[in-house]
Amino acid sequence: MVKQLDLTMQFIKDDALNTEIQRALLVGVYFNTQEKSTLTAYLDELEALLVNLDIQVVKKMSIPLKKIHRATLIGKGKVEEIANLVAEENIDMVVFDDEILPSQQRNLEKTLKKAIVDRTEVILEVFSRHAQTKEAKLQVELAQSQYQLPRLKRLWTHLSRQVSGGKYLKGTGEKQLEIDKRLIKKRISQLKQEIEKITNVRIIQRQKRQKSNIPTFAIVGYTNSGKSTLLNTLTQADVLAEDRLFATLDTTTRKYTLPNHQEVLLIDTVGFIRKIPTTLVASFKSTLEEAIKAHFLIHVIDVSDPMCLEHAAQTLEVLKELGAHNIPTIHVLNKLDLCKDHSILQQLRLKYPKTAQISALNNEGLDRLNELMEQELRSLRTELFLKIPQKEYGLVCEMIESGQVFSQEYEDHMISLHVEVPNYLAKRLEKYTFS
Repeated sequence: MVKQLDLTMQFIKDDALNTEIQRALLVGVYFNTQEKSTLTAYLDELEALLVNLDIQVVKKMSIPLKKIHRATLIGKGKVEEIANLVAEENIDMVVFDDEILPSQQRNLEKTLKKAIVDRTEVILEVFSRHAQTKEAKLQVELAQSQYQLPRLKRLWTHLSRQVSGGKYLKGTGEKQLEIDKRLIKKRISQLKQEIEKITNVRIIQRQKRQKSNIPTFAIVGYTNSGKSTLLNTLTQADVLAEDRLFATLDTTTRKYTLPNHQEVLLIDTVGFIRKIPTTLVASFKSTLEEAIKAHFLIHVIDVSDPMCLEHAAQTLEVLKELGAHNIPTIHVLNKLDLCKDHSILQQLRLKYPKTAQISALNNEGLDRLNELMEQELRSLRTELFLKIPQKEYGLVCEMIESGQVFSQEYEDHMISLHVEVPNYLAKRLEKYTFS
């Protein structure tokens, strides 16, 4: 293989050379009744991911398992059932909702003579197609390379079936396989170095923000919950906001002024999803750190989605893995206008007391969100009663700019003030306080 070894979904791209729209069979497995009840929603989400890739889902199968079959994940009888369905429905690929082992993929492809794709590979390809900035593209390529490295043998098996004159070099064998492994390992090392350089730039930018002492709110949540729409509504920004999974992969920072004239920074972050590949979490670490380093989190929950309780829990679990679970959080119950089950709202309010019910698209309920943001900011501010010499009026100007002045009176050569200021400024003003 050449250095431009294409590590995106070879099987989605090449296995159906004679059809314009590729046809897929989705397969999910469950071990108990509880898992069975949620599997339909999981397969629907997987279908939504495939829609992003212009792939038509023809059938969905829910398979009960008593044990995992080491060779093929599912039992021989179910493999035969899938083979019959593939032939009857002219299916191009079989997509599993779980990540399956490279050996299982190879064995299933050998039996079914069709591409076997897992959830991780689908998510990686969606990320690849939506990546816009250099950083996002590098991060996705790193995750794809790490995913494909243990699957090179399977990749060669697939490529050996390609027609001559295709975009890939032909020829199999252990020698070529080892060459490709070295190439990918070298590329992984290069990608890590390039990402580290960009990360260092991001750290410098974050340090500048911290020196500016402007509080930051990171907007987090499950993919397609309305994070970018909320940012656009609050700041009149032009961030891409579409009704599709992972429309946003890059962080966007915008300045926002609250009704009390307090300036804050809002940071839109990449969305989370169930079973997000560990390689992606690792690759996007520098991007996700924007959430970890924020003063506060705004957790957006799509209450129109029947699975929103689980999505919220999964988002918080990822934040916990990132070490961001102790950051003060406002929970925003979004898409209120589309919510059909209002009992969900009550459950969310009980679970997350600090909530605002809004419709970001319709600009509804934002007063409550602003109120909660102002309340959170008070933890970063101190209320003071001060007497300052008039000759030091520059301090008063600084308080007006960065804090809130409740009263201001002049007497002799002094100025009496009742203010609320950021903690860093309060320390400098301690010598002027009086009770």
